[in-house]
Amino acid sequence: MGDPAEGIISLGARLKQLAQSRGERPAVTDAHRTVTWAELHARTNRLARGLEAAGVKLGDLVTLGLPNSVDFIEACYALWKVGATPQPISYRLPPAEAEAVMELARTPILIAGDSLASARPRYDIASLMALSDDESDLEDRTAPVYKAPTSGGSTGRPKLILSGGAGVFDPNLPGAYRTNADDVMLMPGPLYHNGPFTASIGGLNQGAHLIVMARFDAEETLRQIDRHRATWIYTVPTMMSRIWRLPDEVKARFDLSSLKTLWHLAAPCPPWLKETFIHWLGPEVIMELYAGTEAQAVTIISGTEWLEHRGSVGRVTVGEMCAFDGDGRPLPPGETGEIFMRRPAGAPPSYRYLGAEPRTLPGGWESLGDIGWFDADGYLYLADRRTDMILVGGSNVYPAEIEAALDEHPLVQSSAVIGLPDEDLGNRIHAIVQPRPGLAEADLRAHLAARLVTYKQPRSFEFVAENIRDDAGKVRRSQLRAERLSKD
Repeated sequence: MGDPAEGIISLGARLKQLAQSRGERPAVTDAHRTVTWAELHARTNRLARGLEAAGVKLGDLVTLGLPNSVDFIEACYALWKVGATPQPISYRLPPAEAEAVMELARTPILIAGDSLASARPRYDIASLMALSDDESDLEDRTAPVYKAPTSGGSTGRPKLILSGGAGVFDPNLPGAYRTNADDVMLMPGPLYHNGPFTASIGGLNQGAHLIVMARFDAEETLRQIDRHRATWIYTVPTMMSRIWRLPDEVKARFDLSSLKTLWHLAAPCPPWLKETFIHWLGPEVIMELYAGTEAQAVTIISGTEWLEHRGSVGRVTVGEMCAFDGDGRPLPPGETGEIFMRRPAGAPPSYRYLGAEPRTLPGGWESLGDIGWFDADGYLYLADRRTDMILVGGSNVYPAEIEAALDEHPLVQSSAVIGLPDEDLGNRIHAIVQPRPGLAEADLRAHLAARLVTYKQPRSFEFVAENIRDDAGKVRRSQLRAERLSKD
């Protein structure tokens, strides 16, 4: 149950409130339909009873493998009304990886379509609806765990990151990601990733209208902003780059003046790209957040601040962060080390792992594996992941810096940089590039020579046709490296 004395209520009770106050206003829109707040509440009551009939109980983790859709959102709220926890995965996950995640979750059922197969009972929204026709309110329940997304991290082995908080709404807290009830939110990112998930649900709990795109498409994203007069959008740098690479005449077709907030996160944003968006949409619109799904601590920076602290991901707004050297000693401003985080003193844990252990230092410090440094004003600058750093002839090379230079070339769609064994230097820098038509290696080498010192320039290039980064803009460099080593 929630705590009525403090106004904290279950997410099911919050949806009931919104259905009563916002009724026939649109709640969620996808490419095929829109549901109102009243419809969302009634349908998820019926779905919740279907889940109970399928064997879902209070406290269960339930694996959810649906594409971005109204169905996805309905499944989440139905689970919370039962007191269960959404455990989202990609609906395109390979069978072995999906099974490994479901085994960790001990999910009683799989909510998915035909794209995911499992020995467990599998239901889509229609089959769950068929198990009940009762849309009346249920007994109020609170899920002990709000969410349980997955992360492969640098190991490639799945782990679940269980939220430290319950499935509740606290009216005393500000709207997540600068959202409020008047917002029209556009979500092109995959809801099975933590950032899109928490932003979307956070905005819905404020009463915002959420528009979900089945998949990201640069021109379609601009069309959706224009069509719905969207005030808020979630992006990652890959999306921003593809939008900016559209022909000027295409970008000019769409009115983006309704946008008040554009968030980007999940991956490093090349400074040239960030500056371009700041000048295009306005510094007060562009917002960046850095944190892990673990949520021990958070930094935030506005476009206005970024222009004064170019390259930073912001100052700490939740918890604490500190750079440490290899011996576990805190570093002063200006010195690069591994970034460790911790919750404020006395705060409860923000997460727990299933399938992994945190990397820790004494004093409650935990690391996500990122390398960076702070300036004298407390602004954080990230270099790269600790596990992705390449040692070249005794010098530390950070792939993200090289990728940013590669992606600045107008004919580079996306890139990833890894280290491969080299008898002379220990490692050689290898660039994997998804090119646009007309890109030549010689031009790319000349482009990088003007931007990177010699030892940071790739020794070898590989052009590929497939996407290097996933729908959330993330790249698993360890997997790319392992694939190439296995071919040698």
